[in-house]
Amino acid sequence: MKLMTKKNVLSTAFVALLSSLLLSCDNSSNDPHSEYSDKIESVTLLKTTKSWDGTVYPAYPTTQPEISVLKIAVPPNSALNWHKHSVINAAYVEKGEIQIERKEDGKTQWVRKGQVLPEMVNVGHRGKTGDQGATLIVFYSGTPDIPLSEPVK
Repeated sequence: MKLMTKKNVLSTAFVALLSSLLLSCDNSSNDPHSEYSDKIESVTLLKTTKSWDGTVYPAYPTTQPEISVLKIAVPPNSALNWHKHSVINAAYVEKGEIQIERKEDGKTQWVRKGQVLPEMVNVGHRGKTGDQGATLIVFYSGTPDIPLSEPVK
């Protein structure tokens, strides 16, 4: 029986280690839905009758309804212009974070990735980002004749 030299032992150990690393790095999967559990899940992200500042929402218009969904990307260290919405809407933060500021008194609230903000109706406000910026998915429940947003001076 031949004894292994120190060099052979190290070579064998290196090959074994490399093989195990290569096998453990295989991220492929035959299941294209492997990120999901085996059951349908539903989580309520927001259910409210008030905006984030506590103001009760007005009644919906009685004309033809219209749903709009916008994806809004706000760069880092930016501020949106002061504006207001005449329709009920909610913003889901897909990425980053944004601080919402009410114009009349400077009240603020931060919303971050994965959170939902029930926006104010007919109240001047703006969003300001920090170093991350933010990507929002905003759902508006309005009518064809009402603009989604209007400037506020």
